[in-house]
Amino acid sequence: MTALLLLPLLLPFAVPALARRALDRLAPVAALRVLTLTVVVLAGCSLAALGGFVLTGLLKLPVFAALGDLVHPLSTAPGPLVGPAAALSVGALAVSAGALGRSALREFRAFRSARTEAGRRPAAGDLCVVDSPHPDAYALPGRPHRIVVTTAMLRSLDAAEREALFAHERAHNRGGHHYFLAAAELAAHCHPALRPVRGAIRLAAERAADEAAARAVGDRRLTARAIARAALAAQEAGSTRPRFAPAAASGPVPQRVRALLAAPHTPRRAAGLIAALLLACTAVSLVSSATGMIDFHHRVEVAQGEEPR
Repeated sequence: MTALLLLPLLLPFAVPALARRALDRLAPVAALRVLTLTVVVLAGCSLAALGGFVLTGLLKLPVFAALGDLVHPLSTAPGPLVGPAAALSVGALAVSAGALGRSALREFRAFRSARTEAGRRPAAGDLCVVDSPHPDAYALPGRPHRIVVTTAMLRSLDAAEREALFAHERAHNRGGHHYFLAAAELAAHCHPALRPVRGAIRLAAERAADEAAARAVGDRRLTARAIARAALAAQEAGSTRPRFAPAAASGPVPQRVRALLAAPHTPRRAAGLIAALLLACTAVSLVSSATGMIDFHHRVEVAQGEEPR
């Protein structure tokens, strides 16, 4: 069982390198979906594996063995390994739970504050203009969706660039990109190797919105110019928007501008291989964690005398 539960803890370390290649070779929307699915499954499997180690360690203690109605010793890895593995797993789960709780509370407060601020302002359709000296613009999820833009950002762009900016933010709301960003943020707190992938998922979301905006306005150079000018205007301003609220000025803007100034994405060599490797990591982690937990359940039943040893 120990070897099976180790795989979900080791496989996430292979994902950051694959994520960088996925951004280069896959279409932005495909990269966004594949990477988010990968990190969500790997995060869940790693938590399940840690939970398996904790339960194994607890059932080695007489008091918990009695509570579990164990009539035989639980068959596990060598005794000297079980205690330290369980202790480390408890620590890792505690750190993850604390980080998840703090992140969720911070994001909830930022989201509530942003929705309250947007609710005070008259909206023109989905557009909400906030009077502020700090240039900012972002897609705010909720019902209804809003495009929040400050007066300072509007002054930084000309009319055509504003339309490109609005098209970008509307693409975020239509694509539900806040769900992907929220999932990446949560997964990043479940396993340290998944933290770099959070930036890759944000870049994939921004690239997807860039391409959608370029199609909407019919001009890739205009879209690139709008994003570059919005980023330059916003770089000195501290935004209080939630991390899961996508914004045109976020992410590695030079890389996004280069992509827009180049030809539209065409399938790259090895794109299918990269996607297959990411999905293979996901499948192996899922199967190994599920098999490990099934094996653990079987060993508990044996120790309870419900099945032959």
